[in-house]
Amino acid sequence: MAATNDGPLQAILERAHRVPDLTHFPGVDEISARLDVLTDQHPDLVTRRRIGTSRLGDPITMYSIGDGPDQALVYAGVHPNEPIGFWTAIHLAEDLCADADLRATCRWNIIGCIDPDGTRLNEGWFDGPFTRVHYGAHFHRPAPAEQVEWSFPFQYKNAYFDQVLPETLALMRVIDELKPIIAVSLHNTELGGVYYYVTQELEGYVDELHAVAASFGLPLDLGEPETPVARPLGPAVFEMISAKATYDYAERLGLPTPSGSGGSSAAYAERHGTVTLIAELPYWTHPAVDDESPTDAPYGQVLTDAADELERDLREMDEILQQVRPYLSDDSQLVRGITAFLPYLFRRPERDRRRAAEIDPSRRATVAEAFGLPDINRMFRLRYGGMLVRAVEGEIARGSAAAAIHAPAKRLRELYCAWQDEAASLDVQLRTIPIKDLVGVQYAAALALLNAVRRRAD
Repeated sequence: MAATNDGPLQAILERAHRVPDLTHFPGVDEISARLDVLTDQHPDLVTRRRIGTSRLGDPITMYSIGDGPDQALVYAGVHPNEPIGFWTAIHLAEDLCADADLRATCRWNIIGCIDPDGTRLNEGWFDGPFTRVHYGAHFHRPAPAEQVEWSFPFQYKNAYFDQVLPETLALMRVIDELKPIIAVSLHNTELGGVYYYVTQELEGYVDELHAVAASFGLPLDLGEPETPVARPLGPAVFEMISAKATYDYAERLGLPTPSGSGGSSAAYAERHGTVTLIAELPYWTHPAVDDESPTDAPYGQVLTDAADELERDLREMDEILQQVRPYLSDDSQLVRGITAFLPYLFRRPERDRRRAAEIDPSRRATVAEAFGLPDINRMFRLRYGGMLVRAVEGEIARGSAAAAIHAPAKRLRELYCAWQDEAASLDVQLRTIPIKDLVGVQYAAALALLNAVRRRAD
């Protein structure tokens, strides 16, 4: 890759800052159309290959551009509510076609959307307005066993999972065929700061990831990690989380061990020596997310209070779900998602209360932690309350809903409206991050990963 006198990272950042202004997220049809047009315009550069079919019949296509012998694999939509990666995949393909120097780095294999079915259920918020209320009301996340990212074969102690999805099987075949030197699983978060996962420690790479976020003026997320099993390699950079680590952590605390989903794409690719990156980017940020100054509140108490609040929210949702469940269609992705997630989330409060019991009582929560822990609950309310509302309203909209569904549906609307109003009251404190900056960070982090892996090999 071409570099300036300031080194390869500076050249990467200059390239990443050329991402154009973007005002929406592309849906399934637009992703395919843009990549197909690129293929038709550059038939000598782009190889297009169908690698699979979604459960509802959408083709899954991979586009390969660049020179070998090394292979890089980039895939978007493993969680279909995380669409930043759709633009990252498209922009990478466009840049490769326009720049021979970039094509010379290796052969890049790009899957623009690995889960078309789940993505279509999120397209209602892709054009904005980009508020948490609108996002939550049109949100969909597949049940854990139906997520491409967490449905790879897994066998460990008493856990066993082999219900591999067609979409996951397509990705497995590609990983085994290419044996990529790097893989970039394109994710994003919701509100907070930037953080990263990588499967291996690479000399200098943590500092480079920090520099990438700083170049775009984005804060690192220095609050509560999304999971306590994440091992930090540096501030806001973690070793890739694994199903094994999650199992061992639950076992140590005496909690039910996870059994309803599988391993990750990163764990699967490790058999080939692949180094995998996940760059987690938020749509919104808040001044507290990188504030490590201490508060007066004990961390253990903040953790316990958040656990108690989440349990109350989950019980309210679950009570309504139990009332309406006999009348909801079993073949709905939304119904399967919410009925899987509520039992899964019910494990979290007890886990966090047990964590709190092990924490030094004198340890004070930071500003970032005191903001982040309650905001995780806000996220869960908006996400899964929204999915439940969509499932119930969809059944009513069919015109054949049982009379017994209407009273709990009314209660659900009132409850969810209160959660929406609470979230909207925070809007004045939030900054909506330009989409081009989010894409730029993902893009730069991916290119820097290739350089870091190559440095190690030299």
